Amino acid sequence: MVNILDKAIEAVSPEAAVRRQTARKVLEVQRAYEAAQPSRLRKRKTDAGSGDAIIERAGESLRLQARHLDENHDLAGGVLDCLVNNVVGRGITVEPQVKLKNGELAKPINDQLLELWEEWIRYPEVTWECHWNHLLRIVARHWFRDGEVLLKHVEGLSRTVDHGTIVPYSLELIEADFLPFELNDQKKGIIHGVEKNAWRKPRAYYLYKEHPGNPHTLVLRQDTKRIDADKVMHLKITKRISQTRGVSVFANVLTRLEDIKDYEVSERLAAKVAASICAYIRKSLDGPTSGVQVDDTGNRLMKMQPGMIFDNLLPGEEVGMIDSNRPNTMLEQFRNSQMRAIAAGTSTSFSSISKDYNGTYSAQRQELVEQSVHYAVLREYFIERCVRPVWERFVDMAILSGQLELPKTKLNPRTLKKAGFQGPVMPWIDPQKEVTAEEKAVAAGFKSRAQVIRERGGNPQDTFEQIKLEREEEDDAGIIFSTNVNSKTTNETKGDSDASESKEGSEAGNGNAQPDESGDTDTDD
Repeated sequence: MVNILDKAIEAVSPEAAVRRQTARKVLEVQRAYEAAQPSRLRKRKTDAGSGDAIIERAGESLRLQARHLDENHDLAGGVLDCLVNNVVGRGITVEPQVKLKNGELAKPINDQLLELWEEWIRYPEVTWECHWNHLLRIVARHWFRDGEVLLKHVEGLSRTVDHGTIVPYSLELIEADFLPFELNDQKKGIIHGVEKNAWRKPRAYYLYKEHPGNPHTLVLRQDTKRIDADKVMHLKITKRISQTRGVSVFANVLTRLEDIKDYEVSERLAAKVAASICAYIRKSLDGPTSGVQVDDTGNRLMKMQPGMIFDNLLPGEEVGMIDSNRPNTMLEQFRNSQMRAIAAGTSTSFSSISKDYNGTYSAQRQELVEQSVHYAVLREYFIERCVRPVWERFVDMAILSGQLELPKTKLNPRTLKKAGFQGPVMPWIDPQKEVTAEEKAVAAGFKSRAQVIRERGGNPQDTFEQIKLEREEEDDAGIIFSTNVNSKTTNETKGDSDASESKEGSEAGNGNAQPDESGDTDTDD
């Protein structure tokens, strides 16, 4: 509201009047948001820096602290195991889905790709130390713990690398330490070792030639090599737009994890001290001291043993017991409350990291359903930024090397790299109920059999082929199982037909008269 003073100021100095009105609006906003108002009772921590500015001050420290906890704290290691097991599990399976121009699956091409893929996943990386599933678990652990990890594509034949597979393609695993935080060059657009264009898209990565933490190698800042971004996959956990480097999943719970560790150590020490102290003797200063067994320094000597009776006390002496209140009865409750907070901060489930599975079926089911969304989000990023690019490069190298034979016609070229990726699935709590639900969903047309098989981590093509082979072997052997509905129905129908024919023949040849519709009887001549 404009008052008389504002009108007077506006007449003399319009700019001053505008500043007064602007300041008044700012005060109104501050009054509307209590959190923005200054208070002596509440500490406000703000940081106007960009994501890169914040991570530059804390990124390397967070990574080192997270590694220390992984190596020395069982709870931190359990959180990482939980994330890896639910996001990657035993591995990410790939199902080629190349199609023909008419929309049908190109089975010969898909079979070739699967055969080449199964041969390649034995030695997918340059050191030959990791199987495909093991490689994914190591990459995921670095991604969660360090906040980032890099993989380099090594393609084509070379004297310096032996791929070990018929498709000349391998991966090089690179720790985040190889990407220097301190390497910045504004003119070249280099931020924390990553060169970016005007749109902040990575163009290249500057990596140390040797690990900077190697005690036997002196690594200098200039000892880096430039690698084009199209040859590098950079998996990172970010919470800000255009953030160049990743941050550990432990970033917001590091203090809590350290507190739990220190508290548990204190409780264990207190319990040890309590177990070492059994009793003390209170005596009067005027009491007699002669006739007692003492050492050279004058300290009283008494032999302690289980179930002993203090029958050699002197007049004026009294035995006292120390009550240490250990172990602390509230320890488990306090620890569980802290672990719930850690589970919330790391996108894990409390039951998994605490190994406490008490609860009803409904409660456990609800926890699994809600938590599966968190794991699915992480798994989707991992597949799209790691597994899918690897598959596409593998298909390219299979074609360029001549290992994949493509037909000249009928193939839809746009689907050549198309594939389905399947990770761990939500486990069953009550298999009977859940299988029944899946069966009803298929019968009602809400799901397909292939969809159910994929959701349970299987490959529909392999499953159908195995079922077909089993049915053929059962029919050849004359074996009928409860699952073989077709054979069972066919045999029952055949048996009923044979029985009916036998009954009709018996009635026709036994000479018994049968009445016709007129009431007369037919007799044999």
